[in-house]
Amino acid sequence: AGPCGVSGPCPLLLPLLLLFLPALAAGAAGMLQPRDTPSRERKELGGLWSFRADLSPGRDAGFTHRWYRRPLRQTGPVIDMPVPASFNDITQDPSLENYIGWVWYEKEVLLPLRWLQGDPAPRVVLRFGSAHYYSIVWVNGVQVVEHEGGHLPFEADISSVVQSSPGALCRITVALNNTLTPHTLPPGSIQYMADKVRYPRNYFVQNTKFDFFNYAGIHRPVVLYTTPAAYIDDITVTTTSSDSIATVQYQVAVVGSTASSLSLSLRDQEGKVVATGDGAVGELKVLNPNLWWPYLMHENPGYLYSLEVRMQAQLGGALLEDVYTLPVGIRTVHVTSTQFLINGKPFYFHGVNKHEDADIRGKGLDWALIVKDFNLLRWLGANSFRTSHYPYAEEIMDLCDAHGIVVIDESPGVGIRLPENFGNRSLQHHLAVMEELVQRDKNRPSVVMWSVANEPASELPPAAHYFKTVIAHTKALDPSRPVTFVTEASNALDLGAPYVDVICVNSYFSWYHDSGHLEVIPLQLTAQFENWYRSYQKPIIQSEYGADSVPGLHSDPPLMFSEEYQQALLREYHAVFDKKRKEYVVGELIWNFADFMTNQGTTRVLGNKKGIFTRQRQPKAAAFVLRDRYWKIANESSCLPPVITSHSLFL
Repeated sequence: AGPCGVSGPCPLLLPLLLLFLPALAAGAAGMLQPRDTPSRERKELGGLWSFRADLSPGRDAGFTHRWYRRPLRQTGPVIDMPVPASFNDITQDPSLENYIGWVWYEKEVLLPLRWLQGDPAPRVVLRFGSAHYYSIVWVNGVQVVEHEGGHLPFEADISSVVQSSPGALCRITVALNNTLTPHTLPPGSIQYMADKVRYPRNYFVQNTKFDFFNYAGIHRPVVLYTTPAAYIDDITVTTTSSDSIATVQYQVAVVGSTASSLSLSLRDQEGKVVATGDGAVGELKVLNPNLWWPYLMHENPGYLYSLEVRMQAQLGGALLEDVYTLPVGIRTVHVTSTQFLINGKPFYFHGVNKHEDADIRGKGLDWALIVKDFNLLRWLGANSFRTSHYPYAEEIMDLCDAHGIVVIDESPGVGIRLPENFGNRSLQHHLAVMEELVQRDKNRPSVVMWSVANEPASELPPAAHYFKTVIAHTKALDPSRPVTFVTEASNALDLGAPYVDVICVNSYFSWYHDSGHLEVIPLQLTAQFENWYRSYQKPIIQSEYGADSVPGLHSDPPLMFSEEYQQALLREYHAVFDKKRKEYVVGELIWNFADFMTNQGTTRVLGNKKGIFTRQRQPKAAAFVLRDRYWKIANESSCLPPVITSHSLFL
């Protein structure tokens, strides 16, 4: 088979098969989120970029003719493309909607002269929040970074390029390929249609085993930022607590100087210093700490301290100073055979699954949409969500930290359904993705569990070694959090389940199974829980359940796709949840928060309609069923006064 997973040539990839070379990304370097500090500056590059899809038969004209060596507008016709955004829905061109292959972006920016001068001159870094799927980046015609993966940040130190170029112009060129192969994450395959009677020459389609649209583009912010030549490269924080004292353990990495000193100050939300320390490794003691609590579990959820790390270093006779401030939440996570504990108290996930998905912008970051979604989460009484089925933007994670929304942080391991997806090449890439994910989100108090995959074919023989390896690797990277994957396999056949800390199971009784028969839910769902617990004695989360409903479609008695059927199905599930959450069920996450786009198909009418909100964030009838339930659960388990209602925290 060729590089696309089919016999014969693949017109989507370069002759050098760049998609299959190891990514030349940031390696083992730190991945601190860019912040403005007294020693660091940021320049946001959002807005309109020049854009060109490579429509050549081999999708390789951009490399053959070296489009990166000159302004993109000189290579041929370009269009405006907003960043961040998916490119698929921006134009009226149907070929771009479903385009597979290389597209090219370009942005020209002027850098402040102070970024280019000095002895030593500051370090200038170009960072992408994410770009889907495989990226190659040039600055002023010089390649600076490659990265594989569509949902995590990558960056490059471009100091030598911009400081050696004449003038302050910085031309950034990005070649981006959205092709998915059996060894990408998520995986896919290219299928060529050989029947010349039915299909044009070289006709192909991208096949995937997941149920959401494979949007592509530069999806998250692009920024230029500076640090001193010697700088704070990484910070790792873990916390423990008792009734009256908490410990914040820290480890700081400095790059660029062997003669440096570090001082640390932990401040509360009023700006008062509550603990200080020095050195690269140590711990801070906090008396009478304000713990980080989930939303609706405490009157002051999402409490964050600020850890200011200050470095001084000698470099070439100059004294350099770098300052970085990291939000820190003090909380603990522990799992027993029947409970999920946060700060030693039982926590019940009553939340949602989501997607980064909206009209026009696709998966592009949109602040208005993000704030709307968080207001809807609070209105709903949801205390948690899973990042189905890929890591979400750092900006979303910031709000989770600040508002006490608990997160199951999931990798892009969705659609791992075929034997070839479990091979060593796939495994090594999956391990690398988990390293990137843990590196990015390791300090977030909202993240209480890692999920390494969603609905893999975990009954296949290779799955045992595969998930044992991925989960062990994730635990080695971060021993402080439990690890899971989300299964749809039978408890008797699942070969990965022995290695998880919490059982997360998806089921769609009376929808995909016994369609239309709501009466089977109590028996089948009860048996599901009892069989899983009998096998593993681990807490269980119902990580997906739900039904499609077309807004405004009504039926009584309830029939499938009506709003009434979605309501009725939820109530049947909830009755079983209420029995089993007294034992070992520790959570329920509805599929889905909002309707979202999928590939076209005979079972999808403009996307998946399992949302309790429409794609435009308007509530269906099921939203009110879930809202009443979640606020009832919150009032039953909350230490807050019983006067809390679903209106008292509405924003």
